[in-house]
Amino acid sequence: MNFAFSESEKKLAKDLNEFAKAELPPGWVIGGYAEEYCTDYNWEVTQRISKKLAENGWLTMAWPREYGGMEASRTECLLYREEATYNMLPGIDMGVGGVSWIGQSLMIFGTEEQKKRHLPGIAAGETYWCTGYSEPDAGSDLASLGCRAMRKGDEFIINGQKIWTSAGHRAAWCWLAVRTDPEAPKHKGISLLLVDLKLAGVTVNPLINLADMPENCEVFYDDVHVPADCLIGEENEGWRHIMTALAFERTAGAEHLGRSRRMVDELVKYARETHRNGKPLSDDPLVRNKLAHYAIECEIGRLMCYSIAWMEDKGLIPGHEASAAKNYCSELGQRLSNAGLSIMGMYGQLGTGPGSPLGGLTQTAYLFGVGDTLGGGTSEVNRTIIATRGLGLPRG
Repeated sequence: MNFAFSESEKKLAKDLNEFAKAELPPGWVIGGYAEEYCTDYNWEVTQRISKKLAENGWLTMAWPREYGGMEASRTECLLYREEATYNMLPGIDMGVGGVSWIGQSLMIFGTEEQKKRHLPGIAAGETYWCTGYSEPDAGSDLASLGCRAMRKGDEFIINGQKIWTSAGHRAAWCWLAVRTDPEAPKHKGISLLLVDLKLAGVTVNPLINLADMPENCEVFYDDVHVPADCLIGEENEGWRHIMTALAFERTAGAEHLGRSRRMVDELVKYARETHRNGKPLSDDPLVRNKLAHYAIECEIGRLMCYSIAWMEDKGLIPGHEASAAKNYCSELGQRLSNAGLSIMGMYGQLGTGPGSPLGGLTQTAYLFGVGDTLGGGTSEVNRTIIATRGLGLPRG
């Protein structure tokens, strides 16, 4: 494995940094971390940035050219995702999953008509998506989902509820997991549908999260009529498609990593500029030790993520490696934000109000970090994958 970036990869990182400085509003720190789908102002910024990223060819750079991509290497794509999140660029995934797993899964399982209908809108930075998996009684045990879709002629009629649907209030379409055969074993009776959220019977209610932002949603489906040509793959074979999509999703460690690198750099700057007892906070050996520790942890997470990209570029299929990187990078974010609160003291608890150090980044990261180890598979589920598929241990 070559640990050095090529000249073209270095240029990509430089171009992204310059793009962020030129296009983002002044003081845009928290906006890119958490609020991109929360306030109307940040939503406007998000839409503008998505289209600009598409114009530059970055938004779907790893996709085939026929679908609006550049056929970039997985390493280049990962570098883009890391630098974009480091710079807090919003809208890089066209909602939640539009680019990284919905679009890629559509290329594998979608019909030609579905690809022609949906992929151009994602690649152009115009159509935003959400993912409808979790339910009040089906989270980590996703196969227990009960949202029902009944086949009737040339359509499915959906009834049920989804919860924790991130960006559901901004998305136009949902990648929805439903039960189409209640009599089959629970893994065998699931299908995937592409659902237009403007259809009659769909109700989207934003939920306020720990950071006091409406990021996630509960979505109700009451006799929603969806055309049968919105079915992904074969009816009742949705579990296989979901597992593929989740494999794409669990490579999202780069997003957690980019934000963690940004927080380390912001905390280093804060420590240098903040004085206590007449001395810079950076002179405190405990503070220096903590910051050095987390800078090293970021490099460890970086190597884990890039090793996955390297595997993909070599035609290998990462399995438990993606789960390990996702766990490490998401848990790193939690540890780092907790350390940031410790370093900043009471100032670290200030939110996004006027005069808040780092724009409230530390407090917001701490609150958002709770969900990072849940989305895309909990840390516990991923550890089971690592144990059974990676280490060959028996299931308990």
